[in-house]
Amino acid sequence: MEKNMVCDIYSGVCKPSDANKVETINLNTNSAKQTLYYVTDPMCSHCWAFEPTLNKLLVQYGHLFNFQMVMGGLLEEWGDGPIDPVNGIFKPADVTPHWQEVGQYSRMPIDGTIMELDPVQSSYPASRIYKAIQHLDSPTSAIKFIRLVRESLFVFNQNISDEHILKSLLQQFYKNETTVRVEDILALSNSDKGKKLLLEDFDLIHKLGVRGFPTIVLLNNDNRGTKIVGARELSVYVDTLKNLNKSSEIVPKPLPDLSLYLNSHPRLFSKEIEVMYNLQKENVPEFMQQYLNHSNYTTQNILGENYYESVLN
Repeated sequence: MEKNMVCDIYSGVCKPSDANKVETINLNTNSAKQTLYYVTDPMCSHCWAFEPTLNKLLVQYGHLFNFQMVMGGLLEEWGDGPIDPVNGIFKPADVTPHWQEVGQYSRMPIDGTIMELDPVQSSYPASRIYKAIQHLDSPTSAIKFIRLVRESLFVFNQNISDEHILKSLLQQFYKNETTVRVEDILALSNSDKGKKLLLEDFDLIHKLGVRGFPTIVLLNNDNRGTKIVGARELSVYVDTLKNLNKSSEIVPKPLPDLSLYLNSHPRLFSKEIEVMYNLQKENVPEFMQQYLNHSNYTTQNILGENYYESVLN
């Protein structure tokens, strides 16, 4: 990543992180395995920018830890007063240029004008649905749903606090599913139990001492570990894994076959493919043609960035 940026949990503003060092922590919990906590939020623009690096970290090194995505609660609701006057945030529309800047430097496209046209009122509804899917379906499905939510917000400019939008996204996500009912997920997310499930994530980030997103906390088997604030280069996380596993060699898994990668991530942006396969932007179209049957994917462009969709999903 070009910048070490973070979305502040208290102001809701995305800005340079004050935490430039990797912090050692000790969490008194009982866990038999190494765990990577990824603290994030559906509205966190720097988490969207972090997707290419996170994908590669999970693909190549995910066998070394249990992965747990934790919702952080970036925006419960807009207040009446200035949000962050120091950074020029007085109203939702002021978020647009901040998001667009993140999209430009990261090349994970962000439209952002939704915050002027139909501002997202809260990140809590999408976060509660994440917890409901986690509870009724699986953690993997919940993580994939948050990816769809981020695409809908940042790329396709949809208001993810609108209950109709969220229901539509759920229907799209479960279009081929017969065992999970969208109505059950929505009912749980809007219930007292659904709110309690989200509060459990908030309690966890308090214990982890997290103040902004994205933050990754890596704990080894004795619950001592490292907290990394902001989106960093892959090498930072790999070095951290090595420091936590000094007694064993850290061996990355091979890069995935492109067709399998696209099937597991039905929509991939050029930057994600570049990072995963160590490519230059201009070489991605030829790479796609070389390793995929053209009838198995489509190429589209939005906000100046190509993205690729599998037609097999």
